[in-house]
Amino acid sequence: MDPVPASVGEVVAALDRRGFAVVEGLMAPDEVAAARADLRGLLAAVPCGRTPFEGARTRRVYALFAKTRAFDAAAVHPLVLGVLDAVLGHCQLSAPTGIEIGPGELAQVLHHDDGIYPLPRPHDEVVLNTMWALDDFTADNGATRIVAGSHRWTDEVPSPTTPTVPATMAAGSVLFYLGSLWHGGGANDTDRPRLGVVLEYVASWLRPQENHVLAVPPATVRRLEPRLQELLGYNIRPPFTGYVDGRHPRRVLEAGGP
Repeated sequence: MDPVPASVGEVVAALDRRGFAVVEGLMAPDEVAAARADLRGLLAAVPCGRTPFEGARTRRVYALFAKTRAFDAAAVHPLVLGVLDAVLGHCQLSAPTGIEIGPGELAQVLHHDDGIYPLPRPHDEVVLNTMWALDDFTADNGATRIVAGSHRWTDEVPSPTTPTVPATMAAGSVLFYLGSLWHGGGANDTDRPRLGVVLEYVASWLRPQENHVLAVPPATVRRLEPRLQELLGYNIRPPFTGYVDGRHPRRVLEAGGP
């Protein structure tokens, strides 16, 4: 898959045109190796999926920021924040998840991630995803399948013959894709698992998929940088949505409250 330059303008233009963009080398090789080792350690205790959507041979790490510090910097990478500002505006993390597609896994059903919200299409973008590759993503090992341009669809639904494009990319690369884009995990026809982490963001006027305030202990949140705290829900959407007892939620953290 052809990558785009690591600039906010180039990524946003590609998202508008195709619904997705790949940027290479946002994680250095040593960062990739450390994150891979950390995630694989967590996955050792994780069962495979409970539903066909999760995948019978796919393992997932939920509550990511309660369990690892490997993606703190990725979540607030300047390129990511710049694209988020341009596409979503005020936003927060929705469903950060480590995903290991195991050998023999079938292709996931095509879907669009903003479909969980009852919004008629077309609508302003409310979800933006970043998929961070910790292994090389190939057409054979489960690279995300994308229906290019489908972010502009209204009532169309992909069929079994709808063409898809595999989001092939080297480890350390990032796939940006809109929540309105039809996509799905690919089949893994190799003998090795494929590991990636999706950091999903949602406009802050919508409820995130995961309840981070319960999933990530306050003692952990207090050690994070303020921007990441905000993305985990300790924030105010102007003018005042999200306050706690009339105050900014960060004040509760600073005061040592629950």
